[in-house]
Amino acid sequence: MIKFFIEGGPFWMSILTLELIGVLLAAWKAPGWVKEAGLLGPVTGVIAFLFGFYGMAEAIWVAGDIPPRLVFVGLRVASLAVIYGCLIYAVSLVIRIVHKPKLL
Repeated sequence: MIKFFIEGGPFWMSILTLELIGVLLAAWKAPGWVKEAGLLGPVTGVIAFLFGFYGMAEAIWVAGDIPPRLVFVGLRVASLAVIYGCLIYAVSLVIRIVHKPKLL
């Protein structure tokens, strides 16, 4: 798990972890804001992906001709933040379902 955190970029993964903590705090203090707090996860993940993709494209531009394997490794690393952000949103949806009043 730590390996994915470091590979995904400590800056963006730390921001996403803070957002997860925010979702958990919202579930405790303000249940009405859980979904909105959870939506920050995928948005931040996509922004992190775009920054990673831009860095990868710049590195390819500087290096010139590189093997396709390296491109796919870069895409895998860039997509880790998106996956983590989507998991944060899934957690927020589960919390929201649990907090909904039961219909009888």
